[in-house]
Amino acid sequence: MTTLLLILHISGGIVGILSGAVAMVFRKGFRWHALAGQVFVVAMLTMAGCGAVLAVIKNQPSNILGGTSTLYLVTTAWLTARRGDGKTGVFDWGALAFALILGLTQMGLGVRVVLNPATAVKGVPTAAYFIFASVILLGATGDIRMLARGGVFGKKRLVRHLWRMCLSFFIASGSFFLGQQKVFPAEWRGATIWLVLGFLPLLLLIGWLLRVWFTKYGRQLVVAEQR
Repeated sequence: MTTLLLILHISGGIVGILSGAVAMVFRKGFRWHALAGQVFVVAMLTMAGCGAVLAVIKNQPSNILGGTSTLYLVTTAWLTARRGDGKTGVFDWGALAFALILGLTQMGLGVRVVLNPATAVKGVPTAAYFIFASVILLGATGDIRMLARGGVFGKKRLVRHLWRMCLSFFIASGSFFLGQQKVFPAEWRGATIWLVLGFLPLLLLIGWLLRVWFTKYGRQLVVAEQR
């Protein structure tokens, strides 16, 4: 069972990286982008779900939080794109509760490591706890605003989908290109290209957010979806 989970975890990560790259290339809101996005969602849920289960088996709390964080980001991003403007449901309340518990748990683990360095997990920087916690609590804040306003609309809905998907993509790319270089041939390790590929989703996220917010492209996407 552990071997099967590991194979699914690795396969999901590889397919997620490839389909995420394809989704970034094709024009947003249209057929091929949507198809690549669907493959990305399935692949990432497989990667994160299997990774979280493996982490439970191996008693790796940091990986449990990483896997569940990815599940939250991918699921809420997918649902945001699937729905139209101004729609919420019971699932959104459950996602909010999940995000609050997850974010506060990560924050608590980070504080514990700061106060007692002996509890630190080898290979996990202390800052990682606070970074992940901040991301998830930012997502929870967005969930609260969405529920309070009865949904999310127009460009804000696009941005909500975009940043959650891109951060999920970064988790996959960073985990592979930055965190798994030990499986690369020795002469390839530490190459600058892996650093670039690892952080590329974050750079693309910044570019797309600027384009959606400050150019006519965002408005064009909203209009295209409404047709």
